[in-house]
Amino acid sequence: MTELHTARTNPPWDGLEGAERHAACVLAARAGDKAALDVLVAELTPLVWHIARGGGLDRAAAEDVVQTVWLALLRHVESITEPKALVGWLITTARREASRTRQRGSAQVELSPEVAEHVLSTEPMPEAEALRTERDRQLWSAFHKLDQRCQELLRLTVLAGRAEYRVVAEQLRMPHGSIGPTRGRCINTLRALYHDGDGGR
Repeated sequence: MTELHTARTNPPWDGLEGAERHAACVLAARAGDKAALDVLVAELTPLVWHIARGGGLDRAAAEDVVQTVWLALLRHVESITEPKALVGWLITTARREASRTRQRGSAQVELSPEVAEHVLSTEPMPEAEALRTERDRQLWSAFHKLDQRCQELLRLTVLAGRAEYRVVAEQLRMPHGSIGPTRGRCINTLRALYHDGDGGR
């Protein structure tokens, strides 16, 4: 495995975007530039997380998948034949690892506190644990009634810890300026679906 070191100034990916930026980082990582790998991890982890969570894994299992995918990249960075296709490689690797994780045992999906915050009352209830379990079930039921675009957008901008909008725009092929308004509409739709299912009673 290539020994990585920290880059100094004027990195080769500076000023590049999208696949060109990713390819420059892959090539720099092959040359031992640790900063290049750091850039890839920072910018593309939300995408890998999105794939893992989209496969139905809970937070802990998704975190394991993310870690495994980046370790796999570190091991195989020399053998990636087309650096510009890095995103495709990450998606394929994440899907395979998520599938393996699912096969080792089904996991219950954990509710993101931020999603709950947008939808639910914060009034304290005595049967907190039982109600939270039922609330999570109803909210995830509503979440899966959203169209695919809304599910993907909320996974990337809420469940994954607010990915950079530039990365989200590239992944979902959306104009950068439309992400915030679309995210708001998706959350409002989720809220309506949740209440229509009597989840807000």
